[in-house]
Amino acid sequence: MHYSLLVRCIAEFIGTAVMVALGNGSVANVELKGTKGFHGGWVLIGFGYGIGVMIPALMFATVSGAQINPAMTIALAVTGGFPWKEVVPYVVAQLLGAIFGQLLIVLAYRPYYAETTNPEAILGTFSTIDAANSWLNGFINEFIGTFLLVMGALSITADKVDSRADFIGLGFLVMCLVVSFGGPTGPALNPARDIGPRLLHALWPFEFKGSSQFSYSWVPIVAPTAGAIVAAVIYQSIF
Repeated sequence: MHYSLLVRCIAEFIGTAVMVALGNGSVANVELKGTKGFHGGWVLIGFGYGIGVMIPALMFATVSGAQINPAMTIALAVTGGFPWKEVVPYVVAQLLGAIFGQLLIVLAYRPYYAETTNPEAILGTFSTIDAANSWLNGFINEFIGTFLLVMGALSITADKVDSRADFIGLGFLVMCLVVSFGGPTGPALNPARDIGPRLLHALWPFEFKGSSQFSYSWVPIVAPTAGAIVAAVIYQSIF
């Protein structure tokens, strides 16, 4: 069944909101003082993000493709797998979905944001922070992580015999990427997942929020997009 562009964009909005709410929600549970999961560890965050990507894929793959990532949308357009005229509507829907998903976290965890005095802990529940204070380190990390994500996603979902199992495999891929490549940057692997919540962080009046670090914000936009394009081109050329 073919859905209208509006319906597909709504699916991308909801799917991205779910991904951010579940993924960054797990970060908030670990990083914010007083929560049940405070200091629960990075594996908990990896699990949250893995499930956070798997659920929207199960929900909307047959509707919009459940791209929920501007880097994936642009990479598919570059390789001819997605129409360029629909890129902007998809990306806008993904960005707005990311902001909305983050807003749900802010509302749910509001008392714990008030208790948290570490600005980087607060920012980490919204967007990425380069642990080495180096845009180059962050760029390399985001490029490699997104390359592996897109190459893996294209390979996993190429066989349509059992798509539900494919999406479960995609969830495990994201979980592993967060655990394996999350140390340096977060990571983003998705421009909307980073810049949307970062914008909300800049606007929301947290007492101890500190800087939104916009000087670094271009890295989780450019690097994932570049990594996704390279992965999609290589996959199409070889496989």
